[in-house]
Amino acid sequence: MTTLTRPAGWTNDEINRWLLYHGESTKAMTKLRTSLESKLIPISAYILISAVECYRRHPEMVLAIDEAMPAEEIGAAGRHPGNQIDSVHIWSQANIFLHGRNILSLLGRITPEHEPEGCAIVLDFWRRAAGAFRGDGQLQALDADMTCTPYASDVVRTLDEASAPVSPELWPSVKKLNATLTSYLFLLYFDTRSGMVDTGPYDLGDGRVLLVRDFSKLGPSDFWWSTEVASSIPYQNLTAAFVLEGVDVKVNDWGTSVTEPQNYLDHVERFGLFTTDGGPLEPVSLDEIPAVHETAKQAQRSLYRHIAGMSRRERIDAGAYVYFTFLRPFAEVAGVDDKLDWTVPRDSLDVYEMLEPFEGTNTPPDPDAPYYWPIP
Repeated sequence: MTTLTRPAGWTNDEINRWLLYHGESTKAMTKLRTSLESKLIPISAYILISAVECYRRHPEMVLAIDEAMPAEEIGAAGRHPGNQIDSVHIWSQANIFLHGRNILSLLGRITPEHEPEGCAIVLDFWRRAAGAFRGDGQLQALDADMTCTPYASDVVRTLDEASAPVSPELWPSVKKLNATLTSYLFLLYFDTRSGMVDTGPYDLGDGRVLLVRDFSKLGPSDFWWSTEVASSIPYQNLTAAFVLEGVDVKVNDWGTSVTEPQNYLDHVERFGLFTTDGGPLEPVSLDEIPAVHETAKQAQRSLYRHIAGMSRRERIDAGAYVYFTFLRPFAEVAGVDDKLDWTVPRDSLDVYEMLEPFEGTNTPPDPDAPYYWPIP
């Protein structure tokens, strides 16, 4: 077992400052979240189990990743699409770990002063990666008037210049593709939005803004349930560019955009579809949209049947794997993902049976209580 050592400057007071920071922002975001439960997937149970795994294992894994490539370089890699170094995975890298700390404290397995070194390691990595990812002096969308514009100017220019007006005949296919990829990835990632992440608004001038939507891991991947359902999808990663006129766009740290007016797709001036499967951004012909839509629709149907055939425990383990491996893109960029153990469940087995039956709803957090308990 690796000996955990605090990064320089991370006193208990400094850790508590960041616990308060993350707690207040997460509390604000959680108020807007809908119910956690679905009829198909035991979301609450798998979140709890994954969070325990993250708390007990991520500090050592973060140290290994940071040693292979500094957090600053990993975060900067997210300024170009195609690697899932994005706001969702960055937010999750800190907050699922901290959620695990809360759970284990509630279960009486640890006390609030347990292993501050682990908190310091995870939060320090988060702070350096988040700052390099955004590149605007802020760390979260909540700090920047609900904007998230990490993509470098050359990326924005490529997306803008390669986008074009869409014919009225093709536009319904674009809408269908957007809706189908969204629902397919929501199911593929076990009722999370982490496979589809928005960034923006990027100011293009003359009242026009760019909203970028990245669809990731569409085909077979480390998600073992994807192997038999997604082989026909022709792209692993797609990036959609929506050039909007007369639309106000806000984007939160979960990669979700809120627009005014809500029907932003009726205000698209130009649209572009791209892939990073070969490395740099490459345009995808809009003529391919109907075929891509059809394969995604078929994959979604097969996936639903596949998940419906799983036992409750199999669904919990799959969902816990999704959450636990929010750290995996960082390891992939650093080139050490194959050197780390991503097995889930592993270190939550002592509490698994207690957490497995859990079902919950989105109970609003106590406004007067700290979301993450400070170190005494």
